[in-house]
Amino acid sequence: MRELVVISGKGGTGKTSVTAALAHLAARDGGAMLCDLDVDAPDLHLLLAPDRAETRDFRSGNAAAVDPAACTACGLCAELCRFGAVRPAEDGRSYRVDETRCEGCRVCVEFCPAGAVAFREKLCGRWHASSTRFGPLIHAQLFPGEENSGRLVALLKKEARERAAALGLKLILCDGAPGIGCPVISSLSGAHFALIVTEPTPSGRHDLLRVAALCRHFGIPAGVAVNKHDLSPENSAEIARCCADQGLPLLGLLPHDAVVVQAMLAGKCVTELPASPFSEALCGVWKQVRGLLDTRRPSPFPTTFNS
Repeated sequence: MRELVVISGKGGTGKTSVTAALAHLAARDGGAMLCDLDVDAPDLHLLLAPDRAETRDFRSGNAAAVDPAACTACGLCAELCRFGAVRPAEDGRSYRVDETRCEGCRVCVEFCPAGAVAFREKLCGRWHASSTRFGPLIHAQLFPGEENSGRLVALLKKEARERAAALGLKLILCDGAPGIGCPVISSLSGAHFALIVTEPTPSGRHDLLRVAALCRHFGIPAGVAVNKHDLSPENSAEIARCCADQGLPLLGLLPHDAVVVQAMLAGKCVTELPASPFSEALCGVWKQVRGLLDTRRPSPFPTTFNS
């Protein structure tokens, strides 16, 4: 089983449009398990229109909760809380905890003289197992402001691998999160190859180098596709030089093409529409990625996420 992760050093490079098109191309070549690992702001479902078959809670971390029946309203918990999370209840007879402010430090739990504060596991989001026209999809959504995105990404990858094995699928195609943070690191664990989508701007080049350094640090082979390359030939040429210096294969130059917007408006991927310069260039990228996937070993760093 091979695992391809599509990432970008910054948001807005067209990563998800590329991933959706690759899902379509992969479906033609034997199929793939699809996985949206951008759990903070997922949008692959907008193009794949999944039919949800399973929805499960994601619980991680803890938050304090006051039992009003046991609370003596001494106010010590509110006095000790440095985050302003403990406040008087509306009836004035007890205290309550605002979960959006609670940092899970346990001070109120440990020092409550009445033992009225519990330390409950938090419901942080939900994940889904769905079907799409291109194959099965594992995806999720963290609730606003919740943490542990890296742990949720690790959970999605574990589910994707187990289900892909059960279905006999030979490829897992993941839409990663932008940037270089915790969910991106978790997305790359165990991957055979990372396709970095960038754009021909100074910020695109800068963030490409950051995410390429992240891949190199963890031993993940990577290649680059430059989206909308023809909008700035000078910056595209500079990115090509950077790729050569970094030993990164430049897998394709994707032109600025109105078909991308047309596909979005139709709720489709670009390769489902009539042939265009963009889709033809992307087919070339896919052909090269397939060849590289067949020759790459999985990453050496652990596939679990414990922090």
